[in-house]
Amino acid sequence: MKQTITLLLLMACATLGLQAQNKVYDESIDAMAQIKAATALAKESGRHVLCQVGGDWCPWCVRFAHFAATDSVVAPLIKENYVYIHVNYSKGNKNLEAMKYLGNPGRFGYPVFVVLDGDGTPLHIQESESLEEGKGYSRKRVEKFLRLWNKTAVEAEVK
Repeated sequence: MKQTITLLLLMACATLGLQAQNKVYDESIDAMAQIKAATALAKESGRHVLCQVGGDWCPWCVRFAHFAATDSVVAPLIKENYVYIHVNYSKGNKNLEAMKYLGNPGRFGYPVFVVLDGDGTPLHIQESESLEEGKGYSRKRVEKFLRLWNKTAVEAEVK
């Protein structure tokens, strides 16, 4: 537990530093450690993990991160239902172990989203093209994706 909190604090500090530089992804982060910390937090808080895989080299990756942080519907939906992390994939750090663990999501292009449960089990890989609209993202489509893969929806009883 103490290690999880320490790692999350380090991740938060790194995120603040990246935001000051207008960056979303940090090539220096060990993606597997990042995923494990996010999974532990998700389990503790009754949420899922939303991994946005990509890099600062990808305009659509940066665009989605901004959209997710600022949209009046999407931002609170993510905060309430997910531990949201940015998993770097770049020439500098391909995070190959994490990519394999996440089911080789890059085959769908970037950004790509992987939803994990609180045990770290990958539940869904979502390509981003179907969430796009014009030069941005569709609130309606992103909201639908987030609602379909949150913990409550996935664990709902079939009647």
